Amino acid sequence: MKKFDTEVHLSREMGLMDATLIGVGAMIGAGIFVLTGIAAGVAGPGLIIVFSLNAVVAILTAFSYAELGSCYHDAGGGYLWVKEGLPKWNGFISGWMSWFAHAVACSLYALGFGAYFELVLHEFNIIMPHWGYLSPQKILAVVTALVFAYVNFRGASETGKVGSIVTVGKIMILMIFIGFGLNLIFQRPDWQDAFSPFLPNGWGGVFKAMGLTFIAFQGFEVISQCSEEIKQPKKNIPRAVFLSLLIVVPIYLLIAVTSLGAVKPDGDITPWDYLASHKETALVEVAKTFFVGGGIMLLVGGIISTMSALNATIFSSSRVAFAMGRDRNFPTFFSKVHRKNSTPHMAIIFSLCIVVVMAVSLPIEDVASAADLMFLLLFLQVNITLIRLRKKRPDLDRGFFTPLFPYLSIVGIMMLLFLAVYMFDYSPAAWFVTTIWIAIGLLTYKYYASHREIEHIRKVRSLERLELKQYRVLLPLSNVESVIGLTHIAVAIAKKSKAEILFLHVDEVREKSPLVAEISDHVRIKPLFDPANEVAANENVAARSILNVSYRISQGIVNTAEEQECNFILVGRRKHPDFFERFFSSIIESVIRKFPGEVAVLHGILERQNIKTILIPFTIDIHTILATEIAPALIDYFNCKLTILLVYDPETTLSERVERESKVKELIVENSLVADVVIIRDADIVKTVVDESRKVDLILMGGSTGDFLELLFGRSVSQEITEQAACPVLWVKEYEEREPLWKLLLKSPKKIGV
Repeated sequence: MKKFDTEVHLSREMGLMDATLIGVGAMIGAGIFVLTGIAAGVAGPGLIIVFSLNAVVAILTAFSYAELGSCYHDAGGGYLWVKEGLPKWNGFISGWMSWFAHAVACSLYALGFGAYFELVLHEFNIIMPHWGYLSPQKILAVVTALVFAYVNFRGASETGKVGSIVTVGKIMILMIFIGFGLNLIFQRPDWQDAFSPFLPNGWGGVFKAMGLTFIAFQGFEVISQCSEEIKQPKKNIPRAVFLSLLIVVPIYLLIAVTSLGAVKPDGDITPWDYLASHKETALVEVAKTFFVGGGIMLLVGGIISTMSALNATIFSSSRVAFAMGRDRNFPTFFSKVHRKNSTPHMAIIFSLCIVVVMAVSLPIEDVASAADLMFLLLFLQVNITLIRLRKKRPDLDRGFFTPLFPYLSIVGIMMLLFLAVYMFDYSPAAWFVTTIWIAIGLLTYKYYASHREIEHIRKVRSLERLELKQYRVLLPLSNVESVIGLTHIAVAIAKKSKAEILFLHVDEVREKSPLVAEISDHVRIKPLFDPANEVAANENVAARSILNVSYRISQGIVNTAEEQECNFILVGRRKHPDFFERFFSSIIESVIRKFPGEVAVLHGILERQNIKTILIPFTIDIHTILATEIAPALIDYFNCKLTILLVYDPETTLSERVERESKVKELIVENSLVADVVIIRDADIVKTVVDESRKVDLILMGGSTGDFLELLFGRSVSQEITEQAACPVLWVKEYEEREPLWKLLLKSPKKIGV
């Protein structure tokens, strides 16, 4: 029945081809179009070895992603696996790094798009302004990032359609480039000269270029991020991972061969130095020598390639943030899903912020190196996780098994670590950014995420017990007059659900005073505990008494509830409190309402022998529905009758009336209730309920869910009925994750009523 704090899952809309093209789209982007020229300058003809060895490293890690992706099918990918297999802080840091790595990769693709689109504008003699530090390339990068963030905001179906069309288009362009390039190479008798010397900068140049271009091979990882939206993930994720690499790796190798072998620069400059001089637009310059319009074709290919890669990695980055928000490692709003588009819009917005900041603040080489380094370290953790989970979770339903386990994984770990360390020689700035980001992540985990995660686990366990109606009732006692009535309510609920009752008194001491309960405290609280225990004993209900010494009563109640794993709190209030009593009660209720369980508040003094009829003023909300579910326990215990009251004011529409009456009938059947249903039309709600209260002995209703200010100063319908009713009133409140009052008031200026 929970309508709040329910996990949000994404619908499965992607087939095998969609998933494969998502991975291909993420790989064939900046790595091949933007970084080929830069990497050629670092490795020379050894670029062929660079792509070959990177393919080996990627395949070794792909085994881990294929196996783990076949048995874990939630959004989040590597983050969720590391969280499951390694110590908790590793899980958080892997998600933290994965989020940043994908966002920085988006920055790289956006910068690549900016460079290519600027060339297109030059072809039409359009010169963009240079605003200080913001070059035209960076301005265009920001604009395209905004556009594709919006595409992702619109939804997965739009993302899949756009990504698939763009990916197929750029593959066709690259195949044309390769075809013309190979034809030129075969026509030249001296083509071997373009590849000599093969390693002008030695193996050091190869290793640096491997670290720089590894990002071009990480796209298969995006597939696992989308696993919650892939059909038959057990089979399709491993297939999509390897299919994407099977498509991409040969294309990369052929691009390396043709870009080096087909170009014939003037003068003594080598082909790789020529490519390096043109950096991210090097392939465009090569294509210009192939045929008329070849440069334009590569410009179009570069634009759509960087666009599709940007699209895929913004998608992936937001899914990692979404998963971390759902696990409460990030603030809850990261896990919010847009009502209309069903997309994690807040996660997309925050990912976009990182994309823009990195694109604007760093040169493209350092942006690429930072993303590469993050992915190397992330893949390192995933490979370790695979080894760990094989031993820790042999029960997992795996659709794929890594061959030669664990040797291939160990080789992959060593190669990833080697490349990560070697990257420092090429880009110290990348290591600086990575170190700062990881340090911030560790601090965030220690002082925020770790506490939130523990609270979330407790909350989930509590709510699971609530679903099964497995109550443990906590009854804080402070007023001798209300002890008996409150205990009868607690016993009624406990008997129905076979629960234990914990009687609690919180002894509040001044700040900095020692938390020591004196002997006199036990004597003073005897009149509270003894009558309560006597009622419980007479009804054969298990009960315990607890004295808690705390600096704040509200915190003492919540701490006891958490420590004792209670999920139902019952408290008592006066019917007509003065301002100071209202202030004191509001503080306690404001804290208690955040407690992950159900809460009941008894207003007034209740005597068991006087309860002959219970009245439920009915409207459709989770609190009133909870009241209806609790009613059978009270009816059986007090041996009384039940009346359900439906009051319609003049503004209530016919459809609303039909809906409420239908819901009442449903709940009566569902809870096996015998009840008189009274319907009063075109009436004032408060006046009608108050009038009916003179005919009954207890009102059971969904209580106010306000925050501190509303509880203190507000005049909700619930509060007005409570203060004017002729009988005691029992509020019951379902647990819900609420927005603050000021947000609710912005949405609707109406009072929050019954």
